[in-house]
Amino acid sequence: MTKITPDEVKFIAQYICNISGISLDQSKAYLFETRLGGILQEFGCSSFNDLHYKAKADVSKALERKIIDAISTNETLFFRDTGPFELLRHKILPDIIDRRSAKSSGRLPTPIRIWSAACSTGQEVYSIAIVLKELLPDLSKYNIKLLGTDISDAAIAQSSYGAYNKFEIERGLPPDKLLKYFSRNGDNWKIKDEIRAMALFKKLNLMLPLIGLGKFDIVLCRNVAIYFNLDDKKKLFDKIADILEPDGYLIIGSTESLTGICPRFEPKRYLKSIFYQLKT
Repeated sequence: MTKITPDEVKFIAQYICNISGISLDQSKAYLFETRLGGILQEFGCSSFNDLHYKAKADVSKALERKIIDAISTNETLFFRDTGPFELLRHKILPDIIDRRSAKSSGRLPTPIRIWSAACSTGQEVYSIAIVLKELLPDLSKYNIKLLGTDISDAAIAQSSYGAYNKFEIERGLPPDKLLKYFSRNGDNWKIKDEIRAMALFKKLNLMLPLIGLGKFDIVLCRNVAIYFNLDDKKKLFDKIADILEPDGYLIIGSTESLTGICPRFEPKRYLKSIFYQLKT
C-alpha cells in the first residue's frame, strides 16, 4: 500500500474539503491510504501528490467522482436510530398532514414535501416511504415529494435502483416489512415499485447553493454535518432554514446539536426525540 506523507494529507484533505465539504485532518492518513489506494493503482499514480494533480487536471471530473465515492462514508441502515421514525410516525407527519389538509380544503391532493439531504444508498428514504405508506393507505389523496440527495454517484445509483444485499437488508429492517415491501432479485432484495415510485434521487453537493429544490415540510440532515467544519455547518443549516416551510421540521442526528450553529432554529422535544423548527 502506498504511504501518504503529512504534506500529501494536507493537500488531499483540502482538495476533498473543496469538492465535498468533508473535513479531514492528519489523523485520517490511514483513511486516505485505505480508501484511495485502489484509485492510485487504477489511474497509475505513483503518489498521492500525483493523484491530486491528475484529479485537478481531469476536465471530465471522472477521477473526482471516484474520489468522492471512495471517501463518502455511506454508513446507513433501514430505520436507523428508530427515534426519528417514531417521531415522524406519531408527531411530525400527523401534524403536517392535518395542517396541509386544512389548507387545501380537499380541493387538491394534499402536498407533503420531504427531503433527505444525505441519503447515502437510500435506506433512510425508503424507510420514510414505508412510514408514509403505513400512515396513508390511499396515497392518491396526497401529492408526495420525497427527495433523496447525496454527493456520491455510486450511492445515488444504488438508491435509484433500490436493490440491497442480505447484509444491507438485515441492518434495521424488520422481517414483516421485508416481506411486505421488497421482492427477491437474485441474491438481493429489491424495493417494490409502489414504494420506489414515491421517491426521487439526485446528486447534490450540500456546499453549493440549494437552487431549484423548492420548499420542504420536513428536512432530514442526519450524521453528515459532523464531517464539516464549523463555518460550513453554519452555511449548510442557514441554507436549510431558507428552504424549510415556516412551520416545517428539521431532524438531525441524535448526537448532533445546532447550538451555536444556526440561531434561526429552536429545539423541541417529543417523547425522547429532539427536532428543530424555525423561530417565529
